[in-house]
Amino acid sequence: MSVAFAIDSPAPIVPETVVIPSGNLRLKAFFWKPTGRGPFPAVLFCHGSGGADAGHTAGLPITEAAEKLAPLFLKHGYAFLYLFRRGQGLSADEGTFMQDLLKREEATKGKEDRQHLQLILATRDHLDDVMAALSFLKAAPAIDRKRIAIAGHSFGGQLTLLAIERDNTVRAAVTFAAAANSWERSAELRDRLLAAADKATAPIMLIQAVNDYSTAPSYALADELERLQKPHLLKIYSPVGRTSEDAHNFLYLAIPQWEDDVFRFLNEHVKR
Repeated sequence: MSVAFAIDSPAPIVPETVVIPSGNLRLKAFFWKPTGRGPFPAVLFCHGSGGADAGHTAGLPITEAAEKLAPLFLKHGYAFLYLFRRGQGLSADEGTFMQDLLKREEATKGKEDRQHLQLILATRDHLDDVMAALSFLKAAPAIDRKRIAIAGHSFGGQLTLLAIERDNTVRAAVTFAAAANSWERSAELRDRLLAAADKATAPIMLIQAVNDYSTAPSYALADELERLQKPHLLKIYSPVGRTSEDAHNFLYLAIPQWEDDVFRFLNEHVKR
């Protein structure tokens, strides 16, 4: 007689899909909360500008990218809100995909105009989406509105800096590879992000892999924060992958490298 044994496997962590009004748009987001009653500290995450289509970011389906990060934040006791900004992911039907706008601008007006439009999108439409998500998070049940951080990758790292400039109640910010592929192409962008760092009050963590497109933005922003004697942490990690694109996406590809450092930083500035 054979006996079959059931092997328990962890149940998937299913997010709540929430709707976040941003102007006349109704954006979608994945929202996870730890088990228990709370109130919980929380992190709002800002994804990058996208890949070949509106359904991808950093080489991954964007919903898969969100689901890859969420368990880390839950494990460390944080609620996690992954916003799909206008035109992307679950919000693809709310506005035009950012990369389509940029490609059209470059095709009709040139590369400089593309860079300018990217800055306009960062400081207006897409920043509005982030601020709407932050307002949602502050009002969400079981969330401690006084213990909220923002984290972002690539273009989302730029948005993170601009958001903490606008809202001084945010407790901490973590930027993964912010502006690595655009910093050296746009003096306008450099000036704007340095100005945001000047005005921000939250501690800022700047992290990249050393073989990213450019580490200049992290070093320049850290130098500015050091000059102003503002709390910050710069971490440049060992090479990731074989290409600059691999390194740029180290957020997803090299979690063991950054996990301890990031949550030590968040715990110090958000949970205390």
